[in-house]
Amino acid sequence: MSNERRESRTKGSQGVVSNIIRFIVSAIVIAIAAFLTPGFSIDGLWSVLIAALVITIIDYVIFKVAKFDATPFGRGFTGFIVAAIVIYVTQFFVPAMGVTVIGAILGAIVIGLIDMVIPGKTF
Repeated sequence: MSNERRESRTKGSQGVVSNIIRFIVSAIVIAIAAFLTPGFSIDGLWSVLIAALVITIIDYVIFKVAKFDATPFGRGFTGFIVAAIVIYVTQFFVPAMGVTVIGAILGAIVIGLIDMVIPGKTF
């Protein structure tokens, strides 16, 4: 097997592992944010995992359409607002999740603060 093929295969497997780790970290961050934020609730592990998946998909679509990374504090005020909107919209796809407008704003702040502490892209 050539070195190029070996490197390509290694990069592909690292990408999958990296995405799985990001997904798990995102789920943990969402659970912490829901616990700490008034107006932001989510019930059960499956709901947290589904919310992390939905947020990941919405973030991916926003990035592909607008070439914009929707991380709180990642793109300044605009990224913060987009992150709050993503959190708010997610509740319509996750039945056990409830978020008020203020809860989405506070949740974006909490997620942004946690994102500064935990290494890697969490949102």
